[in-house]
Amino acid sequence: MENMENCGVGELCTSTEREVTEDMALCSVLNEMRLDGSLCDAVLRVDEVEFKVHKNILSAYSPFFRALFTRWGSLDQRVYTITGISPEIMDLIIHYMYTQDIQASTDEVETLLVMANCLLIQDLAWSCYEFLQDNLSPDNCLRIWQYADAHSYYKLRDQAYTYTVHHFEDVVYSRSRKFLDLTVEQLCDILEKDELNFKEEKTAFQAIILWIRHDPSVRKQHIVNLLPKVRLALVTPEYFLENIKKNQEVGSLLECQPIIARAMKAMYFSNMAEPNSRLLDPFTRPRLPYYILFAIGGFSGASPTNIVETYDSRLDSWVCISSTEERARAYHGTAFLDGLVYVIGGFDITEYFNTTYKFNPLDGTWSEAAPMHSRRCYVSVAVLNGYIYAMGGFNGTVRLNTAERYQPSTNQWSLIPSMHEQRSDASAATLNGKIYICGGFNGNECLFTAECFDPHHDQWTLIEPMHLRRSGVGVAALNNQVFAIGGCDGVSRLQTIEAFNPRTNSWRILSPMFNPRSNFGIEVMDGRLYVIGGYSGEETFSRCEYYDEYKNEWFDVQNMNIHRSAVSCCVVSGLPNITDYTTERDGLL
Repeated sequence: MENMENCGVGELCTSTEREVTEDMALCSVLNEMRLDGSLCDAVLRVDEVEFKVHKNILSAYSPFFRALFTRWGSLDQRVYTITGISPEIMDLIIHYMYTQDIQASTDEVETLLVMANCLLIQDLAWSCYEFLQDNLSPDNCLRIWQYADAHSYYKLRDQAYTYTVHHFEDVVYSRSRKFLDLTVEQLCDILEKDELNFKEEKTAFQAIILWIRHDPSVRKQHIVNLLPKVRLALVTPEYFLENIKKNQEVGSLLECQPIIARAMKAMYFSNMAEPNSRLLDPFTRPRLPYYILFAIGGFSGASPTNIVETYDSRLDSWVCISSTEERARAYHGTAFLDGLVYVIGGFDITEYFNTTYKFNPLDGTWSEAAPMHSRRCYVSVAVLNGYIYAMGGFNGTVRLNTAERYQPSTNQWSLIPSMHEQRSDASAATLNGKIYICGGFNGNECLFTAECFDPHHDQWTLIEPMHLRRSGVGVAALNNQVFAIGGCDGVSRLQTIEAFNPRTNSWRILSPMFNPRSNFGIEVMDGRLYVIGGYSGEETFSRCEYYDEYKNEWFDVQNMNIHRSAVSCCVVSGLPNITDYTTERDGLL
């Protein structure tokens, strides 16, 4: 028997499937006996509704019921009246004590949590707590925040508040009643946070107007307090002039005019100011990003590097992160899964790796995971359905068509069917439940072929070939399309880009990058497609740019601190310690 210490009543502390099945069968039998009234020796009366139960079952789960049956009533007492709870909630509680199963809506779980604590059913309380944590949404996060605060569930309160800040745009546009019912103090507190997340600063202003117009006669006066919480110099000049300066609520109060004048001055001078000085003015101070792009390893000069850089999109700046624990490597793959950054394969000039390392961005530590079955340099990596896939590559002798996938929960790699083609220096992305891998080099020629893997059918299927041969290509998925960018056609580096539509099984050519490049980092972040560093055919460089698919245009991004090719990237989101990976803000104030 395993150690039962710290296991709550009703938890399955054994590990074998047989024992779990037996416990489930026992729960089912006991619940059937309750529903049939078999051997029941007590009745709980709640608002004239009666529930037949077994005293031993309830006593095992709840010290409250144990005391009720043994100390607060006579031994032969059969009917017990319970007050302060509805029959519906009591039915859910009894069902849980017999089955360990919660069948309730989020609203009901909130009440269940309070009553579970009152009735001293700790495992139910914990299950409710976890349920609310796992089911936060734009529609309920404010309600759960206020509910947790009222009942002193401080950890849940903080998590719900953080969710609100990180998903503020969705919260606003859901027009939930709880958002409209916020006090002016609560709304001010949210709006002034650096962590407040949305694509455009105008969302903060739109939230204010939406909140005011819910009760304009009372709330219109609060525009003076709320407007300075918007980083007004960060909205576009066009939106500022047409939608803020001319806004009815803003124009109706003379006290708003100095705020508008200050914002216009800040907007004018911010274009000429040094980046650090922008942090000093509350109207120009960029908020913290929700997403962080990690650029890991690669060739810098004549040798691989272990330097990690992170990109702060709100300040358009790169930050170098010390990585002395991680081995220098290039032509590797990276993936972000379940809060960890995985670095897979690659080589360091002398050795081809089958190793897997993982980085925890919460504490900055590295640790080793299980190795792959094959050494894979020039490997393609993708994440799908909780697995990390590693495909193709070069083992030091031959180009590979084999593929394998990693399951974090078991720390094991397992082989999957091989691809149709040997592919090293290809690239892969996940779209609509499938993995697409494009281009690469087979040892003789650069490839224009592409194929996709369907895990449900466990097979690879060739798709329409690309227009151009591409080795050292970057592949990413965005807006239901697969983009193949840059690379080498066997003669020169490319700046062309083409997109694959799975519905039509066809490729189309789009606007080219500013810079021809191969072996660069590529990632989608906040709806934009970023390309990082790479090799031009003549030099390794640090230049970066992003693609706006709606405009079909490329835009320059701040250069990295070091030039590098064979770099790999991934995007990390929602870090509570986001300031560890962004340009320092508060230290400059």
